[in-house]
Amino acid sequence: MEKSKKPGLRERKFAKTRLKLTQALARRLERTSLEEVVVRDLCDDAEVSEATFFNYFPRKLDLLDYYTQLWMLELGWRCQASEEQGVAAIGVSFDFMAASFQTQSGVMSEMIARQALQRDKPQFIEIGLAERQIAYPEYDGIETLPVGGVDKVWLPSLEQAVRSGELPANTHIPTVMVGLASIFYGVPLVLRQGNLAAISSVYTQQLAVFWVGIRAAAKGST
Repeated sequence: MEKSKKPGLRERKFAKTRLKLTQALARRLERTSLEEVVVRDLCDDAEVSEATFFNYFPRKLDLLDYYTQLWMLELGWRCQASEEQGVAAIGVSFDFMAASFQTQSGVMSEMIARQALQRDKPQFIEIGLAERQIAYPEYDGIETLPVGGVDKVWLPSLEQAVRSGELPANTHIPTVMVGLASIFYGVPLVLRQGNLAAISSVYTQQLAVFWVGIRAAAKGST
């Protein structure tokens, strides 16, 4: 996708409708669970017909998946745009997760629950140029950024950390990925019924312990 390209009217209207439905879902999930959200209410909030909703999203879950991809797109951009490298760059993604839970804990909790219950790999929904430009008008370079999970965001930073010597050369990256994901998704779930403001500090503590353990494990296996 080229940054200079201007999407047509039809594409912009399509994008605005999908984004309005996404915003409506996020607002509703601050008050109730996904199971209790009624499509008719989402349509009323977004000022579209139910026929339009199902033309865009066959199920409520598809709308949640679309929200997740938008959020992952922003996460990827934030990590890429950051001046941090290696382990510190990975910390940017944790900062974004902590901040997201402060402003929209309902939809973030449903996003994590969805990933926990999903048996198959998610089917990615294309996020077009118009959607990127409307949702993130100030995010330079987001027009061409690929959408992926946190593993794709973390991998370049982990490889850079190994190359620079920040992590041992024999670091087993798949094991690191599992550990990071456990902290990334587990801490908010543990704290959701308690103090959401503590997510950031607990992330910092858990990551500090985690990196010490990874280095010690790699050293012990040499």
